[in-house]
Amino acid sequence: MHFTLASFNVKNLIGADQEYYRFQSYTPEEHAWKVDWMADQILSMDSDIIGFQEIFEEDALRHVIEETNERGAALNAAVIPSRDKRYHRKTIFKKLGFDPYDTGHIAFAKNVNDTGEPGNRRPGVAVLSRFGFVGDPEVTQDLPEPLDIPMQDLTGGDGGSIRITRLSRPILKVRVPVGDHVVTLFNCHLKSKLGEFPRPDHGGPAPEADLTQYDPIGRALGSLRAAVRRMAEAWVLRREIVRELEAGNPVAVTGDFNDGENAVSSEIISGETPFKNYAWMLRHDAETPRDRYSEAEDHQIRAALLKMQLVSAENLFLRKSLRDVVYTTAFGGVHESIDQIYLSRHFNPDNPDRIGDMEYFSVFNDHLTDGSHPEAPYNKLASDHGQIMAHMRLK
Repeated sequence: MHFTLASFNVKNLIGADQEYYRFQSYTPEEHAWKVDWMADQILSMDSDIIGFQEIFEEDALRHVIEETNERGAALNAAVIPSRDKRYHRKTIFKKLGFDPYDTGHIAFAKNVNDTGEPGNRRPGVAVLSRFGFVGDPEVTQDLPEPLDIPMQDLTGGDGGSIRITRLSRPILKVRVPVGDHVVTLFNCHLKSKLGEFPRPDHGGPAPEADLTQYDPIGRALGSLRAAVRRMAEAWVLRREIVRELEAGNPVAVTGDFNDGENAVSSEIISGETPFKNYAWMLRHDAETPRDRYSEAEDHQIRAALLKMQLVSAENLFLRKSLRDVVYTTAFGGVHESIDQIYLSRHFNPDNPDRIGDMEYFSVFNDHLTDGSHPEAPYNKLASDHGQIMAHMRLK
């Protein structure tokens, strides 16, 4: 069985005449343009499972999917021959056909930070599945227990702690039936690199936001806060992933990580990459220079790490492709890949016991414009992210 899995940061999907960020909204014409563009993009992708980011309203997404289905039906009418044609069974027409989405198969996670206040809205995430879902979606955002990160200085003394009580955006977990398997899918949108500046108690903007009184140290501290929050959110996601892997469940992760594959936050999510050989390393409890891990312990350590590791679909693609670059964002001359699809060992080609393989990886980024160029206003309506899609085959 073949299926496809995609990630799509839509950039601010909301209805017309609603101020989502300060002084930012869509006119009815702009909203219609955005719906038109998204429907065409989803129709081109034709993915079985899509993880969406930056969804303010479930109804807005449902409207886009309904428009996609209408265009798919028109496409089928144009390219699929009727049953009275003797050649209607040819395989090529099965490949050309579009299978509509069931709008009842949308899982939406509202952002608990979204109070509905105009100009101060906060987006959530969603998953669309042609296969439906098993059980109810699960959302992680308000943490039942605060995440306390104890710090220790290099001499072993108390180094303070950092506390996180709520994620900036929800993590959505769904279980998707695919063939004879059920895949646990996590969809996320981690904290951006945009600096985080506490607002004064008396209200008004943070002092660091006033660029006429540029505060380089304060703004650097804002970037530090954002990075710490992003890595904390990555750890929360990793904890949920490990629980699924320990239960033996296949796992996939889609989302806007706001970091590249080799960033610390991404490596937290994917898990550690084992060394080639641990037998040469000093043991953690070494008492002499000769206390090394044994060959048996080397195999034990490597097996434990690999069992809990996720692999980047983009990396799998590059391993067998002549292409040397994938990017999903472009701004100021910098092209990055911050949207990711990660897959558990159940789909790793290095695992002889895998249940499936990724056969191809698609990137839809022709619409991207560099934000420093005059054509940048186009990005208000189209997404400023490229879409990625993994083409999977179950064994």
